[in-house]
Amino acid sequence: MGKKEKLITRLRSVPSDFTFQETVTLLSFFGYHLSLKGSTGGSRVIFQRDGGPSILLHRPHPDNKMKKYQLRQMLEFLNREGLL
Repeated sequence: MGKKEKLITRLRSVPSDFTFQETVTLLSFFGYHLSLKGSTGGSRVIFQRDGGPSILLHRPHPDNKMKKYQLRQMLEFLNREGLL
């Protein structure tokens, strides 16, 4: 099982310790790249892909762990787009 499959399996379990860096890595496997939202960015980030819809997320702070609702939204989005 490769890194992509391991991250997908981990995302599907909606763990409480899924990090933002794991999110960046997983979405990059699907052709998404990270961009800041707006001029200053702040905690809002957008993942963009050529020929596909964007994903808007908030970078977690003060720690690096994603919220469970964000993981569920990401799962729903990736399923809807036929990527999972």
